[in-house]
Parts: sequence; C-alpha cells; structure tokens
Amino acid sequence: MLDVKNILVCFNDRKVIDAVSFRLAPSEIVALLGPNGAGKTTLIRSLNGTVPIQSGEIDLDGSPMNKLSRREIARNIAVVAQENETKFPITVKEFVLAGRFARGAAFGWETPEDVAAAERALNQCDLGAFGGRIMNELSGGERQRVVLARALAAETRVLLLDEPTANLDLAHQALMFKLVRERCGESGAAAVVITHDLNLAAGFADRILLLKDGKIVATGTPRNVLTGENLQKVYNVQVMLDENPASGKVRVTTVF
Repeated sequence: MLDVKNILVCFNDRKVIDAVSFRLAPSEIVALLGPNGAGKTTLIRSLNGTVPIQSGEIDLDGSPMNKLSRREIARNIAVVAQENETKFPITVKEFVLAGRFARGAAFGWETPEDVAAAERALNQCDLGAFGGRIMNELSGGERQRVVLARALAAETRVLLLDEPTANLDLAHQALMFKLVRERCGESGAAAVVITHDLNLAAGFADRILLLKDGKIVATGTPRNVLTGENLQKVYNVQVMLDENPASGKVRVTTVF
C-alpha cells in the first residue's frame, strides 16, 4: 500500500529524517514513537507529500508519490493533524464535508452520498448534535474529534494521525482508537499514528517504529520494540515492564 524507501528530509542542511524505510500494509496500524524532536511529525507529513523529501522514494500502490496529483493523494490519504484551528467561520458539518472534496464535492455541491458519509462520521465520533456548531467555538477535544470525523468521512485507504488523543478525555481516547481499528479491520485501510503514550501504542498498534534523531532505532511488534534497552536508549529513562492483566499486552511503567 505505502512503501517508504530510504527517505531523507532536511531543514536548513539539518537531517530531520535520515534513511527511514518501512512498508505500511492493508489493515495495519503502525505507531510512531519517540521523544520530542525525533522527527515524527515531519515523517508523517512526508507521507502525504506535504513535506518534500530530498532523496529516497515514497510509493503509493507502486506509484511514486511525487508523480501523483494533490487530488489523487487526498483521495487515498487523510490526515488528522495537531493544528486544527480554522481561519474563517465554518460549521462542523461543512468542515467534515470538505473532506470529501477529492471525490468531487465542493461547498454547495454535496451529493447525498457525501452528506450521508459526513453524518455517519459525525455520529461515529459522538458529534451527531454538533453539525451546526461553529468550529472555532468548540473545545480543543471537540475540534480533534471533528478532524477525525472529516478523515473518516473522506473514506481514504490511509489515515495519518498526529497525536490524535492529545486533547481528548479517557472515554474519547478509547473511542478514537476503536474507530481507527474498526476502519482498518473492516475496509482494509491502514493507519500511521503518532503518540507519546507507550501503553496506548502497545494496546492498539500492530507494529511500532521507534525514532530518535530522525532515524529508526527499532521496529517490530510492541512486545519486541518496547524493551528496557530500547526505551533507555531513546528516552534515557528506566522502565519496568510487565503484562497488562486485561489485554495480555506489554505494559510500561516509568521508574522514578
């Protein structure tokens, strides 16, 4: 689906992403972990062509990303970004409908299919009563859920999520990952998710990429990547590892 081959991203001659390679398969959820400044957001922005790469290649279904139009990329890849402020008054429903533009929709020209997809996504994100609200009047957590609803309404094959739970309460964090897992499982979509919560990553991700200084330090299943040695190397902290008694997944506790 998405094939990242030895990519390099530089800002002012500084290597922000350095020789990163990985493949994203259908129905797979990959978590990007690493300290602040590791290059996680830059990497995820490069995956939809927002940030240009200096060398290497990113292929979508075998086609080089730099050969695809913005509409072709948007039809296949949706982004849930940290920054979700809007520059002008727009309702929640209009914002979510705008995610359908790559399928031919535009303000005032929405098809019944577009409206149905938007309303379905709003209901999934616990926002069924929010359609007429103005985006900039919402709380940070509410806006974050609207951004996810827009990505779900777009019905793309790849979801890129940059700290999607940063402003969410515990219940909506669980809802967020439930919806992403369902979308990937039911439609064969795939997701790349940035999070700072190691235990969330252990619980929902099929695979983890652990980054430091723009390079992949470790990649594999949560149990194989979330080791004391790897976390000491990347975060410079000691941890205690055991098994979550409810899920059987690896559990990480920082030792202070």
